Amino acid sequence: MIFIVDSGSTKCDWLAISPNGEQLFEKQRTKGMNPAILNQKKLYKIIKKNNVLRQYKEEVTHIFFYGAGCGTENPRQLLKDVLEDFFPNCKAEVREDTYAAVYATVGNSLSPAVVCILGTGSNCSYFNGQNIEQRVKSLGFSIMDDASGNYFGRQLIRDFYFNHMPENLRVSFSEKYNMDSDFIKYNLYKQPNPNAYLASFAEFMFLNKESDYIVALIKDGVRLFANNMIMQFEEVLEGVPVHFAGSIAYFSQDIIAAVGDEMGFKVGHFERRPIEGLVRYHSEKLAV
Repeated sequence: MIFIVDSGSTKCDWLAISPNGEQLFEKQRTKGMNPAILNQKKLYKIIKKNNVLRQYKEEVTHIFFYGAGCGTENPRQLLKDVLEDFFPNCKAEVREDTYAAVYATVGNSLSPAVVCILGTGSNCSYFNGQNIEQRVKSLGFSIMDDASGNYFGRQLIRDFYFNHMPENLRVSFSEKYNMDSDFIKYNLYKQPNPNAYLASFAEFMFLNKESDYIVALIKDGVRLFANNMIMQFEEVLEGVPVHFAGSIAYFSQDIIAAVGDEMGFKVGHFERRPIEGLVRYHSEKLAV
C-alpha cells in the first residue's frame, strides 16, 4: 500500500493506492502536518487520531508526502522520522508542497517548465528538470497572491462596496453571501484563515463566467500574476511551457490561454487537484 499525501498547514489529504495506481479506499483527511510549526509529539498524535491510518499502518510500504513547512532539512527529517516510526514497514519521502504541483503537471518526463499554482493562494516556480527555482519571496496573501482565490474574493468585495459591480450581479452576490460590513470585518480581522474566507467568494466568478465584468476581472488578475510572477522567468519562456495547478486556474483555462497569447508564453497542462496528478506520477514511477 502506498500513501500519496498533500498537506497544508490546516488540512492534510491522504490517498491510498496500490502499486498499479488503483485507489484502495476513500481519501482520508487529517489536520495539517506542518513540521516547521508542530513538534514530533503533535505530528504523531494527528496520525494516530485517524482510525483508518491506524488500521492499515502495518501494510504501508511507501509514503510520498508533500507539505507546507517541508522546504528545509530539519523539519523534513523530523516528519520523515515520525512517518517511518508510525508506519513501521514504510519508506517515506518528504518534499515541500511546491513539488506536488510540479510533479502533477510535468509528470515523469521531468521536462523543464514554469509551474504556477492558482488556488487559495498563488505561486510560480521554474523547474529545470531536477530542481525548483523561485525568484519572488512571498509576503503572504494580504500583499501578494495575485490571481488567487483570495485575490479575486477581495476584488469582488471591493467592487461590490465601491459600486463597480453590475447591478444584476450585485443582487446575486448579496443573495449568495452575507455582505453585512460587520460580518465581513469579523471574518477578516477576528477569525483565523482570512485568506480562505476571501477565497470562498471566488466561486461566484465561475457561476457567472458569461458576464463581461467577470471575464475582465479574471483577465486583469491573470495579467497581473503573469507580469509579476511568470515574467520573472522571461528568458526561458520561449523554450518551455507554463503549467498551472489549482481550481482557479482550472476553471479559467480559456482566459489564461488568451493572456498567454497576449503576453507571449505557451500554456501547457492544467491540473485542478495536484494530488490526482501525483497518483499518476508515482504509479508510473513505481511501475518502471
